[in-house]
Amino acid sequence: MTINELTKYATNNGIDILDAKELLKYELNVDSNYLVVNFKNEIENGKEKEILNAIEQIKNGKPLQYVTHRQQFMGLNFFVNESVLIPQPDTEVIVQDAIDTIKDMNTNCNRKIEVLDLCTGSGAIAISIEKYIGEKANIFASDISEKALDVARKNEKTILNKECIKFIKSNMFENIEEKFDLIVTNPPYIKSDEINNLAKDVQNEPRIALDGGKDGLNFYRYLRKNIQNHLNKNGTLIMEIGFDQKDDVLNLFENAICKKDFAGNDREIKWNRGE
Repeated sequence: MTINELTKYATNNGIDILDAKELLKYELNVDSNYLVVNFKNEIENGKEKEILNAIEQIKNGKPLQYVTHRQQFMGLNFFVNESVLIPQPDTEVIVQDAIDTIKDMNTNCNRKIEVLDLCTGSGAIAISIEKYIGEKANIFASDISEKALDVARKNEKTILNKECIKFIKSNMFENIEEKFDLIVTNPPYIKSDEINNLAKDVQNEPRIALDGGKDGLNFYRYLRKNIQNHLNKNGTLIMEIGFDQKDDVLNLFENAICKKDFAGNDREIKWNRGE
């Protein structure tokens, strides 16, 4: 089959054209220009079988990113696999606000800001902050999954070319003794009985990173109960939420504010501890 024929085969099997091209770029180790210029090129038999197998996997619900092992986030290329949630553009608003908050804090206290990325997964939030503003912060990142932490460490090395983030294996705050000026988190927030209604590819992401309990609020309640022990006075908590969770989470955190993502959906709750 030619590049063009494989592309059509992928789209005929329900794969978005952009995803089909991304798959071919990965499998053939080429760029977009190559696909355009060489669209009539025949693919050698062994590689064709690999691509057809990958198309079948994606058709059956495997996320493209778990095939290509890459996802762009905050302009950076992250490695991802089945052990971590795939970072999404919606979360970039959380990172940008965290960066702005660190800048403000640093101006006011003239020292490095202590930051924790709770439930770090691939490390997308922590590593993005370190990449763009690391000189102003000491960054910690925690996750309950050792396999997820392995992915985060891999991303730290490939994206930052250094080891500078302190990774902690912990079930929420269980193994965390430090206190922080800023805690950022994208916790599991999908209602348990709604997970099976999600798109197939999302269902194939780690359930532990999706399941927020019966009403989706388990982790927010935990944070409200325990945050005082880990957030410094005047410290800030930034949390990602589901598009329909604004009122429920605001009810847990007095005087918090909600911010929208780039698509206009409620996406972030920001809360200040005060004195």
